[in-house]
Amino acid sequence: MLFAAGKGTRMGALTADRPKPLIKVAGKKLIDHALAQIKDARIPNVVTNVHYFSWMISDHLKGTNFQISDETDALLETGGGLRHALPLLGPEPVFTMNSDAVWTGPNPLNQLAEVWDPERMDALVLLVEPSMKNGYKGKGDFVRDADGRLRRGPDLIYTGAQILATDLLEEIPENIFSLNRVWDLMLERGRLFGIVHSGGWCDVGSPEGIDAATKMLEAEGYV
Repeated sequence: MLFAAGKGTRMGALTADRPKPLIKVAGKKLIDHALAQIKDARIPNVVTNVHYFSWMISDHLKGTNFQISDETDALLETGGGLRHALPLLGPEPVFTMNSDAVWTGPNPLNQLAEVWDPERMDALVLLVEPSMKNGYKGKGDFVRDADGRLRRGPDLIYTGAQILATDLLEEIPENIFSLNRVWDLMLERGRLFGIVHSGGWCDVGSPEGIDAATKMLEAEGYV
């Protein structure tokens, strides 16, 4: 599930005539940076949600294996959006990925797949150390113990990529909700885990993030 429905308000004038996933970073649209990771991981069934300038993203993805989950009538946030897309995704655990990040190093989806253990985990999220943040201005999201189990705390930063079992989505009564609500249920069960990305990552949620991502890609020889 590739999340691409948001309005991108922090981008200001850059999203006045296009959705954030179609903004270019280092000469390539943000959604195409994500598409490259998904193709490399050889994921056969891919769904993206659309809302803001939805037709532009749908047109851009013609000829790919992406299916469209239409949220034109109402923006459902990450949790509601994922639940809305389940008829297209199926009942098995899914990868989810934000479309407003740029990566270097090992494929983030492959890293998750190598560690995923459904016997112990309801979700496995990909994190970065605070020293590796680019374009991110928060204080961090999780603290990780020696076994990889997570609790809330201002340390490691969620990158926007994870593997997640979807059954707990049905526990949320609202139609519009964040995946944070589902993570809270998993934290109560002790089944939310994380691993640390071994490459570079940049949050591209603002114009400053575009510059930061470009510099990161240039410094590591990706441009």
